[in-house]
Amino acid sequence: MAEASRWHLGGTPKHKLHYRREVEMRTTLQESLLYLIFLINLCILTFGMVNPHMYYLNKVMSSLFLDTSVHGEERINFKSIRSITDFWKFMEGPLLEGLYWDSWYNNKNLYDLKNSSRIYYENILLGVPRVRQLKVRNNTCKVHSSFQSLMNECYDKYTSENEDLSDFGLKYDTEWKYSAPIINSPWHWGFTGVYRNGGYIFTLSKSKSETLDKFINLRMNSWITRSTRVIFIDFSLYNANVNLFCIIRLVAEFPATGGILTSWQFYSVKLLRYVSYYDYFIASCEITFCIFLIVFTTQEVLKIKEFKSAYFKSSWNWLELLLLVLCFVAVFLNSYCNIQTFLLLGQLLKSTEKYSDFYFLAHWHIYYNNIIAITIFFAWIKIFKFISFNKTMSRLSSTLSRCIKDIVGFAIMFFIIFFAYAQLGFLVFGSQVDDFSTFQNSIFTQFRIVLGDFNFAGIQQASRTLGPIYFITFIFSVFFVLLNMFLAIINDTYSEVKADYSIGRRPDFELGKMIKKSYHNALEKLKLKKPETDEDKKSRKSRDLAEQARREGFDEKEIQSAEQMKKWKERLEKKYYSTEIQDDYQPVTQQEFRDLFLYAVELEKELHYVSLKLNRVMRKVSALQY
Repeated sequence: MAEASRWHLGGTPKHKLHYRREVEMRTTLQESLLYLIFLINLCILTFGMVNPHMYYLNKVMSSLFLDTSVHGEERINFKSIRSITDFWKFMEGPLLEGLYWDSWYNNKNLYDLKNSSRIYYENILLGVPRVRQLKVRNNTCKVHSSFQSLMNECYDKYTSENEDLSDFGLKYDTEWKYSAPIINSPWHWGFTGVYRNGGYIFTLSKSKSETLDKFINLRMNSWITRSTRVIFIDFSLYNANVNLFCIIRLVAEFPATGGILTSWQFYSVKLLRYVSYYDYFIASCEITFCIFLIVFTTQEVLKIKEFKSAYFKSSWNWLELLLLVLCFVAVFLNSYCNIQTFLLLGQLLKSTEKYSDFYFLAHWHIYYNNIIAITIFFAWIKIFKFISFNKTMSRLSSTLSRCIKDIVGFAIMFFIIFFAYAQLGFLVFGSQVDDFSTFQNSIFTQFRIVLGDFNFAGIQQASRTLGPIYFITFIFSVFFVLLNMFLAIINDTYSEVKADYSIGRRPDFELGKMIKKSYHNALEKLKLKKPETDEDKKSRKSRDLAEQARREGFDEKEIQSAEQMKKWKERLEKKYYSTEIQDDYQPVTQQEFRDLFLYAVELEKELHYVSLKLNRVMRKVSALQY
C-alpha cells in the first residue's frame, strides 16, 4: 500500500513528476527573462526613433501654411478654400509669404543664406517647391438627353482610365504639357479618388517676385479648368538643430460636384539616422534585435520539427509566428529605407534649382514606423503568455477561453443589428449629415454614439420623424440590451471560473510562487534572512489561506471556524494517525474527547451544508431536463 502510494497515475513516480514541474517552471522563467530583455531592447529601439521635436515641427509648419489668412480677408486660409478664386489668393498670399524668408525680421542678413530660404530662420527649404495637377478627359461621363441642349461637356471623377494625357493651354512650357508618372512613386489616397504621380507640373523659382509672376501668368491663362481634379503642392525642409526632415504636401481636390476639398500631410522623419552617440547606441540595439530575432526563429523552427502539426493548435504559437513575421518585415523595411536614403539623399541635395522629391523616402519611413508600432503592440500582448501562470491572469485567460463560443455567437447577433442600423442611417441621413455621408462613416459614427459622442441635432434636422426613432431604438437595442448581454456573458463565466478555483481546480503551478520562492532562497543563502522553520511555514500558509478566503467573500466568523477545525484535525492526526507503530495503549483524556466531539459536530455541519447544496443543484438539473 505504501509502495503504491509513491506512484502517480500512469505509473509515474511522484518525485519524478515534481521534478518535471520544477524543470518546466525553470524553463518558463528563463524564457520570460530572456523575452523581457528582448522587450526592453525593442522599447528602447522604438522610442529612439521618435523625437518629441517631430510634433512641434509639424505643428509650427501646419500653423504657418494652414492657418495663415489672406491679407485683408481673414476668412480665407488653406483650410477654408472653397473656390478657384480662393485658391489663387492663397497661392499668391500665404503660400508665397510662407515659402520665402530671405531676410531677418529687421530686413538685415545676419548669415549667408547661400541662395536658399530659411523658414522661421531655422528650417532650410530643400530645392524648390513643386506644383502638380491631374485632369480628366471630356466626355468621360454621359449627359442625359434632356440636358444635352444646355450642357454638352461632361467631366467624370478622377480615375487612371479617365485621366487626360494631352497638352492644353499655351503648350510651350512644362505646366501645359503632360509628364508621365514615375514607376516607383507612391499613389495618393484623397477624399474623392486615388491619384497617381505625373500630370502637369511646374516648379517655383528661387526668387519670390518671379514665383509671383508665374502664379499671375497661370491664373490669367486659366491653368485650372473644369477638367482639373486635384492639385498637389510639395516641398521639403530640413532643420539641422534637431536633425529632422519635414516633408509637406498640400492637396486641393476639385470634385465633380464643384467646389474644393483641401487636405494636407506633414511628415517629420529622421533620414540621417546615425549622427550622435545616442544614435549609435540605437544602432547597437538594432543589432541586438537582429540577434534576438535569429534566436527566436531557431527556437520556433525546432519546436515545429518536434511537435509538427500539434504546434499549430496553440494560439500562443500563432502569436509567436505573427511576431516573427512582423519583425522580419520591420528589418526589411528598415534596411530598404537606409539603402534608399544612402542612394538618393546625395542626388536630391546636389541640385538646389530642382524639386527634391523626399516624399518617396518619407512614405517608406512612415510604413516602417507603422510596422514597428504594430510589432511592439503584439510584443506586449505576448507577455500574457508568461504571466498567465499567475492566479489572477490565469482566471482572466480561463474566463476568455470558456466564453469565447458565447462571445462569437453574441458577436454575430450584435453585428447583424449594428450593420442594419448603419445602413439605415446611411440611407436616411447620408445626403445631409457628414457623419453618415458614407457607409464606413456610419459604422464609426455608431461606435461613437455607443461611447456618448453624437450629434442628435443633425440627425433630427435631417429627418424629423426617422431621426428620433433611429436614435432611441439604436440606444435601447445596442446600449441597454446587447452591451448588457455581453457583460452578463463575461460576468457569468467569471463566476464559474472563480467557483472552480475556490474548490481547487486551478493550474498545477504558478510562476509567481516560484519567483517568490527563488527570491527567499537567495536571501537565505546570502544570510540576509533567517531560514524559515516548519512552524513559520505553517503560520505563513495559514495567513495566506485566510487572506485568500477574505478576498473570495467569506466573513471572519467562517474563517475562524475553519481555522479552529484545522487545528483540531492536525492535533488529532498527530496523536492517532502517526505513521509510527505504537504498541503502548494511550488512554483518551477528557479534553481530547471534548475536542474530538466538537470536531465531529463541526464536520457534521459541513456535511449537512454540502448535502443541501447538492440537493439544490440536483433540483436545478431536473428542472432543466423537463
